[in-house]
Amino acid sequence: MEQTQTTRREILRLAGLALSASALSLLPSLASAQSGWALRKQRATVRGLEMAFYEVGEGDPIVFLHGNPTSSYLWRHIIPHVQHLGRCIAPDMIGMGDSDPLSDSGPGRYTFVNHRDHLFALFDVLGIEDDVTFVIHDWGSAVGFSWAHQNPERVKGVAYSEAILRHPVTPRPEPTEGPFAIFRSPMGEQAVLENNMFVEQMFFGSLENYVSAEDAVEFRRRYLRPGEDRRPTLTWPRELPMGGQPAINDRLVLSYTEWLMESEIPKLFIHAVPGAIFARPEMLALARSFPNQQEVTVYGGHFVQEVSPDAIGRALARWIPSLG
Repeated sequence: MEQTQTTRREILRLAGLALSASALSLLPSLASAQSGWALRKQRATVRGLEMAFYEVGEGDPIVFLHGNPTSSYLWRHIIPHVQHLGRCIAPDMIGMGDSDPLSDSGPGRYTFVNHRDHLFALFDVLGIEDDVTFVIHDWGSAVGFSWAHQNPERVKGVAYSEAILRHPVTPRPEPTEGPFAIFRSPMGEQAVLENNMFVEQMFFGSLENYVSAEDAVEFRRRYLRPGEDRRPTLTWPRELPMGGQPAINDRLVLSYTEWLMESEIPKLFIHAVPGAIFARPEMLALARSFPNQQEVTVYGGHFVQEVSPDAIGRALARWIPSLG
């Protein structure tokens, strides 16, 4: 009994989330409310579901891919720097932002392969075919790298930050403590589906001084209702290749990482300092080993777009024209 109580206290401490009864009563109406950003998006039908995306500009496609637990809103301050350089498209992943949820949400849904396949299908619907530039972050990097790996002749360049890579010699071990150990255990359901731990701790916990009240409403909007609305934010950390699992993702991420180590496709490494993924020396050395790559350093942690959007935007505005 004492062990169970301790586990619950630890989850609540890490989540840092305490909603009053009156606040909880408002969640259904808040979750369904349309935001200003939502109204700026378009919709496309993909595999029987509507996927939302923001689009501006004309010319060759520049595709912005977000990760967990964000949405196309992550790119709101960056796209204006480059929207004169091409057709900027920022999708919401399935079950995130304003894209429809999967009808059979539950354990084992919203996997990397689910997201990848829906986004690849969306690219086809939107005519994203040739001379593509990717700007990618977190799990969006895994989708963008995968598409580039499969279609190298159709890619102009890839700009990435805090990306999902798999070191070929020293893979990341399975965590035994901390938030990711909780997410990847049976305690994850309480931590995330009930207490919204990924959004409240992993995202907002690192951005206290950088996210406005309006931004906080937008980022929380999709995940206000406890339960399956939050499923994508739980599945994503369980999809990270750690200790060789999940095996399918370990193979897929290793495959495109090894390709990146050889590919001459132009790359821009947006190096967030102090960062998170590339704060590990072996991962930083891996990223810096990629050929035909420029590097720019910007201040920020994992969600660097919320901290240094203008620095990122200016770097992209200098780099994209060099792609020809």
